[in-house]
Amino acid sequence: MKKNLTYRDKLLELAQIYGVREIQEYIKRRKNLTTGQLELILRKNKIIIPKDFKTNFFKENFSKPLLKVSKQIDDFKEESSKTAYKVSRRITYFKEDSSRSVSSFFYNLWRLIGKAGIGFLNIIPKLGRTYYNFFIEVFTDLFHGIYSQQISKGKKVGQVIAVFFVAAGVITIVVSGISTFKNLNDTENKQIVNKEPPKTEKEIKKSKPQKEIKKEAEKIKPKVKTKEKVSAVILPDLNLKTQTVLNLFEDVNYDLNKVRSEKRVKPIYFTQFPKDLDEIQSVQLKKETFIKIVLPLIVAENEKILDDRYKLNKITARKITTDDEKQWLRQKFLEYKVKKGSIEELKNRMDMIPVSLALAQAAKESGWGTSRFALEGNAIFGQWTWTGKGIEPLLRDKSKNHKILRFPILRASVKSYKKNLNTHKSYKEFRAKRRDMRERNKKISGLELTKTLDNYAQTGDEYTKILKQIIVQNKLTDFELVRLENSIEKKELNL
Repeated sequence: MKKNLTYRDKLLELAQIYGVREIQEYIKRRKNLTTGQLELILRKNKIIIPKDFKTNFFKENFSKPLLKVSKQIDDFKEESSKTAYKVSRRITYFKEDSSRSVSSFFYNLWRLIGKAGIGFLNIIPKLGRTYYNFFIEVFTDLFHGIYSQQISKGKKVGQVIAVFFVAAGVITIVVSGISTFKNLNDTENKQIVNKEPPKTEKEIKKSKPQKEIKKEAEKIKPKVKTKEKVSAVILPDLNLKTQTVLNLFEDVNYDLNKVRSEKRVKPIYFTQFPKDLDEIQSVQLKKETFIKIVLPLIVAENEKILDDRYKLNKITARKITTDDEKQWLRQKFLEYKVKKGSIEELKNRMDMIPVSLALAQAAKESGWGTSRFALEGNAIFGQWTWTGKGIEPLLRDKSKNHKILRFPILRASVKSYKKNLNTHKSYKEFRAKRRDMRERNKKISGLELTKTLDNYAQTGDEYTKILKQIIVQNKLTDFELVRLENSIEKKELNL
């Protein structure tokens, strides 16, 4: 007698009957497929699932709702723990900031008191000179009055002397106090940037003689920095046409063959794709336009990560860390989701994503920049969300409630993608393989790391094969060592 099969077992039996290779390979590798994944693969192979295969009444009406409720409870717990951690972090930061402000207040107060005390001490010599001059004048006038009998007998000489003495002292103190107050203001004003508009070259030439200008020109030699040769260009959200973009690339001499040979790319950052990108008839031109838009964004985010990694190595090389460095480390632990504060784990996560791999995934997930998610929500890498703002897929299964995460600009999508690979538990193998390459002083290869991304999509190994195919066919490995034209090369190679 045949046993009652579960819905999942029935799906597996159906796959065996029709000989679905993909499911059989998963079973051979002892990889457990969910019921939803089995349904998706069967539908993909155009296999009709009979109605009597559906789950029973209890599962539909009790089990599934309970699972949803438990999932919502878990999400709530996770969100509440995140909120509590953020609150505690803000409290600690507030304590640190308040202590700094209080200490700086008392320091400035003590400094002002010291300056006022020094100013008061400076009064004493001035007061002595005033008294000296006063007594000379008083005695001179006194003897002159006695001689000329201008002072009447009813007035006392002592009273006159006392009045003049007090008046001179008061005047001296007032004048000295005003002068010290002015000196304090002058010292403080030296620290403030002059807000007057700078003089033009013509005004400077008029005010100074020609000889002095020539001497100053000989002394001052301008220093040209390589970083300032090429400035970054951020193109705003203007709904640019594809032809306008192509004309811009031609004007600035943006050529991919040149980028491949020189390993330098222009820092041109698009905020969105042209809406009519799919209207380009030539497939090769469409792909090149896509790469030209996305490549600077990927390279810029990589260089930002490598700068942080360089700073981390400098901090860990020293025994003593400053307060600013400790605060920076706290922020990076939080950013890369390193809970135990392990420096080694932070180094493991704080690393670049190969350019070829990022380009291949962007091309696959966005349809070379022509998908609805890429055009409407700047979603290049097809990241899912259950809580954030997203775009609902048109062919989404009724049992699922995920959305495709949307972003305000393209670079935000690139940043989120790199954070996902560097922090999510599904990509531990990816990070371990990358670390192994670092330790063996091997080049971080996108082709090698594609093997570790079978969890990125539901299709598993088939997804990694597609990525390899995209990298090889489009020669994306040529962009692995590409840097921005305005970047500075670091001598230290052990990043």
